[in-house]
Amino acid sequence: MFSKRTVVIGGVLVGGSAPVVVQSMTNTRTDDVEATLGQVRALSTAGARLVRVAVPDEASLQALHRLVIESPVPLIADVHFDHRLAVGALKAGTAAVRINPGNIGGPEEVRRVVEAASESGAVIRIGVNSGSLQRELRELEERDPARALVESAVSYCELIEGMGFSQLKVSVKSSSPRVTVDANRQLAQRVPYPLHIGVTEAGTRWAGSVRSAVALGILLDEGIGDTLRVSLTGDPVEEVRVANEILRTLELLPRGPRVISCPTCGRTRLDLEPLALEVERRLQESGLDLEVAVMGCVVNGPGEARKADFGIAGGDGEGVVFAAGRPVRRVPQEQLVDALFAEIGERVPPLTTGRTAC
Repeated sequence: MFSKRTVVIGGVLVGGSAPVVVQSMTNTRTDDVEATLGQVRALSTAGARLVRVAVPDEASLQALHRLVIESPVPLIADVHFDHRLAVGALKAGTAAVRINPGNIGGPEEVRRVVEAASESGAVIRIGVNSGSLQRELRELEERDPARALVESAVSYCELIEGMGFSQLKVSVKSSSPRVTVDANRQLAQRVPYPLHIGVTEAGTRWAGSVRSAVALGILLDEGIGDTLRVSLTGDPVEEVRVANEILRTLELLPRGPRVISCPTCGRTRLDLEPLALEVERRLQESGLDLEVAVMGCVVNGPGEARKADFGIAGGDGEGVVFAAGRPVRRVPQEQLVDALFAEIGERVPPLTTGRTAC
């Protein structure tokens, strides 16, 4: 969205004035084609527009031929240590390849990857992580880890530019949110290419989401970042959901379905968490561009959530459904969720299924 140059990855515009693109990476064995396709489809349904797959061996490379044909989104091959796998992935039709020139071989090996990308019209992502810096940058890393990442990435850009290739996307990542922010701020001043941003090895769903939201939120708010991945340990579909929520919070995506819920207090007279989770699940399935409040206090709930499109508030065995801050139904507590969605269905017909396009 914010870089000076634009690249096209399998028909997806990245950089310049294009919207920020969410991507993720499969964690299945790539040579298990059915499992990998299933996960790619799930990621696409959740909102990922690009998906990266690991290509660590010949079996994975052979699987790419079918994966590329049947994938609903452009695929990016993630290759380390063996340039022949990167070349093979490009020949198999992947829209891009992610390499770290520092571990893919010397200049001649990099040149072969560049030639294959030129022939296929693919993009090369230069990906530099704090764990894979060149040996000569280790001392600088001790003093200034962000600068070390940037110097590494810039040197690789210059190497590939010298080979007459400029269809590049660049990333510098650290497991430290602060280093990630500092490195990307510097890199945005040094190269014109689209930047892929993310906190590498961010952690589990809870901790990783917080770390990613802090770092990526800062960068995106400053106009830095054209694609992003939230790297979480676990189901990669959660990565896409968190990434989309970050973009929506910054108003870089349409609002989409959103649940707001109170933190509960001594006035709460119902088990609010499972209620909020059920409303969130059903609202996400509907795909409706609505804000729904789930409040734990009948007395103050509607007033506190008066800006929400719809909401529920309950306690002591009964609850209220409200629309635009005004109570419209009073029902037994166990009927609250059904009554809420019945009211939404009457006022916002038809109630759809599946996600709307982002």
